[in-house]
Amino acid sequence: MSASATDGQGQAADSPPGKPPGKTGAVLAVAVLGVVYGDIGTSPIYALRECFAGKHPIPITPDNVLGILSLIFWTLLLVVSLKYMVFVLQADNRGEGGTFALLALLRPDRNQDRRNRYALILLGVLGASMLYGGAMITPAISVLSAVEGLQLAAPGLHEFVVPITLAILVGLFAVQRHGTAAVGAVFGPLTLVWFLVLALLGIRGIVEAPQVLLAIDPRHAWRFFADNGVTGYLVLYAVFLVTTGAEALYADLGHFGRKPIRQVWFVFVLPALLLNYFGQGAILIAEPSKSVHPFFHLAPGWALIPLVLLATAATCIASQAVITGAYSLTRQAMQLGMFPTLTVDQTSADAHGQIYMPAVNWILMAAAIGLVLAFRSSGNLAAAYGVAVNSTMAITTILAFNVARERGGWGLAAALTFLAGFLVVDLGYLGSNLLTIPDGGWLPLAIGAVLFTVMVTWRRGTHMLDEQIAHVTPKLETIIGRVKGEEIPRVPGTAVFIAGRFEHAPPSLPKLIRHTGVAYERVIVLRVVFEPVPTVAPGERIEVNTLSDGFHRIVLHYGFMQTPNIPSELRRCEELGLALDLDTIHYVVSGIDLLAGRKRDGMPLWRDKLFAFLARNTRDATTAYHIPIDQQMTVGMRMGI
Repeated sequence: MSASATDGQGQAADSPPGKPPGKTGAVLAVAVLGVVYGDIGTSPIYALRECFAGKHPIPITPDNVLGILSLIFWTLLLVVSLKYMVFVLQADNRGEGGTFALLALLRPDRNQDRRNRYALILLGVLGASMLYGGAMITPAISVLSAVEGLQLAAPGLHEFVVPITLAILVGLFAVQRHGTAAVGAVFGPLTLVWFLVLALLGIRGIVEAPQVLLAIDPRHAWRFFADNGVTGYLVLYAVFLVTTGAEALYADLGHFGRKPIRQVWFVFVLPALLLNYFGQGAILIAEPSKSVHPFFHLAPGWALIPLVLLATAATCIASQAVITGAYSLTRQAMQLGMFPTLTVDQTSADAHGQIYMPAVNWILMAAAIGLVLAFRSSGNLAAAYGVAVNSTMAITTILAFNVARERGGWGLAAALTFLAGFLVVDLGYLGSNLLTIPDGGWLPLAIGAVLFTVMVTWRRGTHMLDEQIAHVTPKLETIIGRVKGEEIPRVPGTAVFIAGRFEHAPPSLPKLIRHTGVAYERVIVLRVVFEPVPTVAPGERIEVNTLSDGFHRIVLHYGFMQTPNIPSELRRCEELGLALDLDTIHYVVSGIDLLAGRKRDGMPLWRDKLFAFLARNTRDATTAYHIPIDQQMTVGMRMGI
C-alpha cells in the first residue's frame, strides 16, 4: 500500500519530518523501543490472565492453554505483523501516521457533498474519538496491573494497591508540564531492559512445559473453538488485549519512520512477547493454580519485588506514550478544524512533537483516577479496554482500503482482498468486545460518542459560521475601492486583520472603518491555512501579495502537526519585500458573540448551544497565534447560528 503524500512539486516526502537525524542503528532502535512499543509491551501483565480468570473464564487444561496461545500467536502475526507492519504503515501522510493522517490522505475538504465521502469523514472522526477512550483507560489499567503484583509478595498490601496506583498516576500527570525531554533519555534503556526480562522470564517458563511451542499450529485454535463453543468466542475480548498498542505504534510513525519500527518489531519485540506469553502458558500447564497472576509467577521469589518495580516503571512509560499521543491527536484535530483551539505549550526547542496541553492532561488524569476508583482492579478494567481500540482498528482497515484505492493505485480486487481479509478478523474480535458492554465496555463507547459529537458539531458549526460571515461581509476589493473612492482618511501605522477566508474581507475591517471613519495607512489581511500534511517547510510557508492603496494579503501555510506563530512569520516578510516594524503593529481580531437558535436551516438547537459554548471557551487568536496581547484590538459583533 504505497500512499505517501507528495509535496507541491510531486516529490514524495519519504523521510518523516520527526525522524531523529544522525542516530546510529542501535541508538535509534533503543529510542523506538521507548516511544513506540511501551503500550503493547505491557500487555503480557494482564492479557493471558484475563483469558483464564476474566469475565468469561475457561478451564485451565493443556488443550485450552495451547488453544489460547495459538490464538495469541496468530493474532500477533495477522493483526500486528501483517496488517499494520506490512500494509497499514505504507499509508503515511508525509511520514506521519494515525487516523487523522489517513483522513487527510482522503482529502476531507473535497467532495463533501457526496454521501460516501461525507460518511468516510464521519467514520474517521469516530475512529479518532474512540482512541481517546483508550487513552483514558491505558494509564489506569497499566499502572494498576503492575502494582497488583505486590499482592503476591505481600498479600497484606492488598488494601494499598489502589492508593499506591492513584499516587503514581497523580505524579505521572503532574510532571507532564515539564516535558518529556529530560526523562526521554531513560525511556528507551528501561524499555530495552523490560523486553529482555520478558524474554528471559518466558524462556524460564517454557522449560517447565516445552509442549507449549506446539501452539504455533493453528489447528489448536480451531480445536479450542470446537471444544468451548460460545465461551470460546466470548474470551476473544481477552485475547485481543495482546494487540493493544498497535494503533498507537501506527500513530508514532512520524517519529522514526517505518523501517526502524518494522525492524525492531520483527527482530526484538515480537520474539520477546511470544516467548513471554508461551512461558506463562507453560506455567499454567505445570501449575494451574497460578492463573491469577501468571506473569508474576514466572519470576523466582527473590525477583518478585524488583519485577513489580520494573513493571510499574514500564507501565508509566507506556502511559507516557499514550498521554503524549493524546496531545498530538488533539493538536491534529485542532489543525484540521475538528476541535476547538486549546492551549499548546512547546516543551522542547528541538523536538517539535514534544508538547504539553494542560486541558487534555488534567482531563486524562481525572478520567484515569475516576476509572481506578470505580473499577478497583485491572481485571474489571480489561472488559472496558478493548472496545475502543478494536473499533478504531476496524475503522483503520476501512480507511486504509480507501487510501489504497485512491492514493496507492491498488486495483479493486487486491484492495477488496485486503478489506475482506482484515475486516473479518477485526469484526470477529469486535463482536466479542461488544459483548463486554454491560461489564464496562459502555465507557469508551460513551467517551467516543461525546467526543464524536463535539468534533462534528465544531466542524459543522465553524463551516456554517464562515458561510454566514461571508454572506454579510463585502469583498476585500470592495473595501479597497470604497477607501479610495470615498477618500477615507488614513492614520499612521500598520494593522493586521486576521481573516478566515480571502474571498471576503474579515468582518472586523469594514466594521472598524464604519465606526471610526478612518483606515490604517497600511492594512494587511492575513490568513492562516492548515494544509492536510503534517509539516510545511519554512521556505513554503509565506505568501505575500501587494494590492493597491497600502493593502496587502499574506497567507501563512502550516501543517496539522505545527503551531502557528504570526509575529515570527511577519518578521520574515522583509525577505519578500515587505518590511514591518513588529513593535508598532496593531493586530485586529473579530470577537463574535453567538446567538443560538436564530437560523432555521442550521443545526438542532442543542447543537447550536453546544457550538456556542465551545466557541466561548475556545482559546482566542491572541494566544493561539502568539499575538502580543498589548498589541491586539478586538472588534465585537453578534451573529445568530
